Amino acid sequence: MVTSSESGAYEALRTAILEFDVMPGERLSERGLEQALGASRTPIRAALIRLEAEGLTGREGRGWRVAPIDVTEVRAVMEYRELLEVGVVRLVVERASDAELRALEESLIAPGELDDQATSLREGSGFHQSLAQLSGNPFLLDAVTSTLTRLARPRWLVVRTAVSRAQVRDGHREILGAVQARDADRAATLIAAHTQATRVRLVDYLAEERSRLRGRGFAIVES
Repeated sequence: MVTSSESGAYEALRTAILEFDVMPGERLSERGLEQALGASRTPIRAALIRLEAEGLTGREGRGWRVAPIDVTEVRAVMEYRELLEVGVVRLVVERASDAELRALEESLIAPGELDDQATSLREGSGFHQSLAQLSGNPFLLDAVTSTLTRLARPRWLVVRTAVSRAQVRDGHREILGAVQARDADRAATLIAAHTQATRVRLVDYLAEERSRLRGRGFAIVES
């Protein structure tokens, strides 16, 4: 987690939180982060405030804490994401060029290529952000990016198996195929089903594994 650049404090701490180098619910001190990240107090505080806006940290008295994984929030964000992305794909069908859609298809990792949690999470987020970008509406892109950030930690947990990663990738290709066919209704139906299935996987996993995860130091709550 060490970085020699003050400007890298935010990225280093964000990565540490999303990849569980620091645990949900773990207390953070500005002084401790100065030593761990090799940065001074000002960029550390700025990073914590920025991460607070993303739902990844929170104030606790005079200190800070990594935000716990909140199952209630996961459900709510996934409901919002479903409505959001259905609107996104309808706009993409209408507005994206064939060349833009081909470029998106070419960016997808082919079966049998590099397959691990970090790659899968990055590719999955990139796919949904690219669709939002192709909608031509920057507010939709911001909203999709925000939901993906808030869901990144539980999504990291459920892409732990090759089977789950393959299911996600197959879903992306099917959605893109409907968009390329300019079938807005099918694309909307597929992305709604895709987000619903993700919600079920996330919530079920957190329910089934709550005791084990808490034993590993994860703070999991229902607000």
